[in-house]
Amino acid sequence: MSDQADSTHPNSTVIPPHYFLPFVLVTTLFALWGFANDITNPMVAAFKNILLISNYESSLVQSAFYGGYCVMAIPAALFIRRMGYKAGVLMGLALYATGCLLFVPAGQAMAFSAFLTAYFIMTSGLAFLETTANPYILAMGPEHNAPRRLNFAQAFNPVGSIIGMITARNLILARLDPADEEARRALAESEPAAFEAIQRSDLAVIVGPYVTLGLVVLGVLVVFALAKLPQGETYEKGDSRLLPTLGRLFSNPRYLGGVVAQAFYVGAQIMCWTFIIQYGVNELGMKAEVAQTYNIAAMIIFVTSRFICTYLLKFVNPGTLLGVLAVGGGMLVSGAILLPGQAGLLCLVGVSACMSLMFPTIYGIALRGLGDDAKLASAGLICAIGGGCVMPPLQGKIMDGSAVNLGSLTLSATRASFVLPLICFVVVAVYGFATSKRQAA
Repeated sequence: MSDQADSTHPNSTVIPPHYFLPFVLVTTLFALWGFANDITNPMVAAFKNILLISNYESSLVQSAFYGGYCVMAIPAALFIRRMGYKAGVLMGLALYATGCLLFVPAGQAMAFSAFLTAYFIMTSGLAFLETTANPYILAMGPEHNAPRRLNFAQAFNPVGSIIGMITARNLILARLDPADEEARRALAESEPAAFEAIQRSDLAVIVGPYVTLGLVVLGVLVVFALAKLPQGETYEKGDSRLLPTLGRLFSNPRYLGGVVAQAFYVGAQIMCWTFIIQYGVNELGMKAEVAQTYNIAAMIIFVTSRFICTYLLKFVNPGTLLGVLAVGGGMLVSGAILLPGQAGLLCLVGVSACMSLMFPTIYGIALRGLGDDAKLASAGLICAIGGGCVMPPLQGKIMDGSAVNLGSLTLSATRASFVLPLICFVVVAVYGFATSKRQAA
């Protein structure tokens, strides 16, 4: 059955009234992990400047952050299968808060590895939350309009992201010592004690917002502990044993393709949003906090496009729209690669309009028709967020290298590194158009 329109279900609603309050409560989680994602992206540039490390080394922030998704998604799914959605949310919030509060000893130790550990624990909690919340939202109503319901809930994720970006710009980047890397290296050689004092002060600036976030998450944990949440719909019951479930999932090409597409999409998203600061700094000579303003603009475009695309899903096949937007994203990334200066940066900002639909739509397409298997299947799609673990360090490695000479055209290492998101959008486009054809058939 196609879910491109609700005209065949005139009496159905996207969010049934008896699910409205639980839907609102669970949707707040989408904003909460959006905040975590996008307060963290600019920290790649911040740690690079504070600790005087390479682009590759600083991008390990993303490896630790998204590594939590990779490692914990499957255990989270097994936990949720046994204990239920509410227990999954509570476990996720507890780990999330713990990771945030671990920034205190990490800052005191001034150890990059301790920060990476804190990020990993924090996102282990996010893995629980996303593995729980996404299928839970799908189950809060009829199956035929589940992708629209998830897109609507996901639309509040970038609201949290924008708040996280503004927090990073105003409460972290703008408050760091203004000395650039060259000045810091000179100070480290001439006055090591003064340099260490600057490092300690800058790390304290980073720690503060994360501690506040941890306290907020603890408050949300209390609210969920006291709330009564329904179980959600089960569209079809089947063999719930682990091995038969895995067998069904591994024999489902639409699901497996969705896992691959999701990994490449998340990789593209994280690369575009993480390195937009380096693009502005390296290509246009901007200060980091000024370049972060372009990231905020990109997220505003993302939010606006998410609502528009969610409405379009009422009329357009999800796979078709996914494929078209992936092609658009690839064209804009090509502009960021080939066009120098402001034009390239604006292309990079514009990519967010095309990315807005991708995560929840891939998710909804991949899980369609899986019934109770969706609880475990969602873990594979959350594990695919690990694309954000692997690809940013690869882009950082390219960015640390030399310019690329293409004969009549020379690309800086920064611009050339965006070939990786371009490849990712090609993969997403193939999945979108392929699933569109299967639906049409």
